[in-house]
Amino acid sequence: MDRELNFKGNSPLLYLISTPIGNLDEFSPRAIEVLNGIDFVAAEDTRNSGSLLSKFNIKKPFIMCHEHNEEEASTKIISLLKEGKKIAYMSDAGYPAISDPGERLVARCIEEGIKVSCVNGSNAALCALVCSGLPTNHFYFYGFLPSKPSEREKELSKLKVREDTMIFYEAPHRIDATLKSMKEAFGGSRRACIGRELTKAFEEFIRGDFNALCELDPETLKGEMVIIVDKAPQSSKELSDDEIVELLKEYTKDMRSKDAISKIVKEKGVAKNRVYDLYLSIK
Repeated sequence: MDRELNFKGNSPLLYLISTPIGNLDEFSPRAIEVLNGIDFVAAEDTRNSGSLLSKFNIKKPFIMCHEHNEEEASTKIISLLKEGKKIAYMSDAGYPAISDPGERLVARCIEEGIKVSCVNGSNAALCALVCSGLPTNHFYFYGFLPSKPSEREKELSKLKVREDTMIFYEAPHRIDATLKSMKEAFGGSRRACIGRELTKAFEEFIRGDFNALCELDPETLKGEMVIIVDKAPQSSKELSDDEIVELLKEYTKDMRSKDAISKIVKEKGVAKNRVYDLYLSIK
């Protein structure tokens, strides 16, 4: 195993540049210094990166490196690095490789013996988490859920018993469907927080349970969003079908079936469709 300090020795090094998630004034002096000293900027979107660099009077040639050409671009970047060129990679907002391209590029560089260093900066997940008011001692970053409803609901069903605060990213055109899927999976009483337009002029944090969040007008939810979801209650272990059936039998003695199903969903964090299907099986 060879060891070499990142900023000592002659091995090539790729810089990963964290970029502002909204407010361009959060671009760090160190990022500007690094970018001024390199030969090429590899970027997810040259328009966005070009606007950012223009604000700070940085002029460098670009190499396109996005989701659809990352393998091909990685080969070119690695070749240039081995020739002695200095290169930095930056995605549109936040950290490269966090719900953005860059993961394959980093892995390829490491395989080729190229060092990697990150210039710290803005991160939407942490920004929303610390402002949410929900527990921060243990948390789980998920990122973007699948867009297909059945796949999204399957993922949420697996996550509903996690005893960590959970962090999701979401786009405005999917926020309404995602909130409703989360309510179905986690229960209406689970606390959550939506952080939107982070660091921008219209920054907003919306805190409440899923019953309240699902009442929001989707037209008022603009911009990229982070959803912070409270950890599962300690009592919300995964119930077996037999346990749910026993609860249904007990609760329907004194209340309507609809109310019994809602009570189990709310108290036990079980998906409503699952409880309803089990109710039909014993009806």
